[in-house]
Amino acid sequence: MPGLIGKKIGMTSVFSAEGKNIPCTVIEAGPCVVTQVKTVENDGYDAIQVGYMDKKDKHTTQPLQGHFKKAGVTPKRHLAEFKSFKEDYKLGDELTVELFADSHYVDVVGTSKGKGFQGVMKRHGFSGVGESTHGQKNRLRAPGSVGASSTPSKLFKGLRMAGQDGNRRVTVQNLEVMKVMPEHNVLLVKGSVPGAKGAILYIED
Repeated sequence: MPGLIGKKIGMTSVFSAEGKNIPCTVIEAGPCVVTQVKTVENDGYDAIQVGYMDKKDKHTTQPLQGHFKKAGVTPKRHLAEFKSFKEDYKLGDELTVELFADSHYVDVVGTSKGKGFQGVMKRHGFSGVGESTHGQKNRLRAPGSVGASSTPSKLFKGLRMAGQDGNRRVTVQNLEVMKVMPEHNVLLVKGSVPGAKGAILYIED
């Protein structure tokens, strides 16, 4: 699907035609530049690689410097590939938020906020064990039994237990596009998207 790289600015709210107050996420979508055009003949598939946000030459490896020099653009901090563009783009072409001018829904991919090491109630939504009365001491937020003691004498892989929560790649699908503001490269989508303010996002039509 065609898309852009963007940055989460924050959240706000807008009023709908019915007078409802709708929470929205403000995303700076682009501008991105085309850094590579992949074809079936050369690469086995059709795709366009786009770059977002400039960075200094001294922070760019020499192979990447040659890659950007071939495209005729300055070094970029973030790269991503998107498919199924309707138009034929060339190296150095700029893509702006106007790409979503006719879109009603978008998918947003980002990295969720890290929560650190968490228990099963916060991490997986466990309800806890028993009641907090009748002599119970410290088992209210415990996971309970994790398996049989005799057979199969092991824990199965994938058992939900305490551990690292958050800081994962998350995709939120079918977010309604509320407003596109090309003059500010801003896209307003209904609801929330993963990540903190300033997080890098990948927006797909």
